[in-house]
Amino acid sequence: MAMLAFPALPAHYKPASIWALYAVGLTPGLYAFYLGIFGGLGADPVRAFEHLLGLWALRFLCLGLAVTPLRDLFGINLIAYRRALGLLAFYYVLAHFTVYLTLDRGLIFSSIAGDILKRPYIMLGMAGLLMLIPLAVTSNRASIRRLGPRWNTLHKLVYPVLIVAVLHYALSLKVISAEPAFYIVVAIVLLGYRLVRPRIMERRRAKRGVVRAR
Repeated sequence: MAMLAFPALPAHYKPASIWALYAVGLTPGLYAFYLGIFGGLGADPVRAFEHLLGLWALRFLCLGLAVTPLRDLFGINLIAYRRALGLLAFYYVLAHFTVYLTLDRGLIFSSIAGDILKRPYIMLGMAGLLMLIPLAVTSNRASIRRLGPRWNTLHKLVYPVLIVAVLHYALSLKVISAEPAFYIVVAIVLLGYRLVRPRIMERRRAKRGVVRAR
């Protein structure tokens, strides 16, 4: 059975569509900021804003990791947008961390240190941010050329980033409700696919070889 194939966007439209993705992707954060200024985020706007930024970071992480299975299994080729999705995740994580340091903790480092010791999920979040920094810095063609095969190895850090991001989110809520459970399942599926992908691709290559031999 042939794999589904979806028509690709013409190459000359891709740069504009990537910039459109950045604009659309940053809109939820800007809108949440607007709501916070005008009292639309409830009784604790700082925590609500911080939570929304972290949640969008997790969503963009998941979307970035969904690009490969979508292409492999359904013929939907969004590789051109994977870098933008990854950088959007990084921007949201950075904004989430900045809000925590400034608006939440007021840059009082004794309070931040005590918070880290009392709440291990904050350490997980910081670990995720630290792992994302080299990925964001090397998300360009010059780094791909300079690092060669090491670039792929480095960017596999996105897998542990997703793990700590999901744990950070779930533990921060203290109760595993439907929403964190959904993201846990999504993360398991996305990471589990990486484990079985070599076998899937090997079978696909074998089938193509049989078809060509005929």
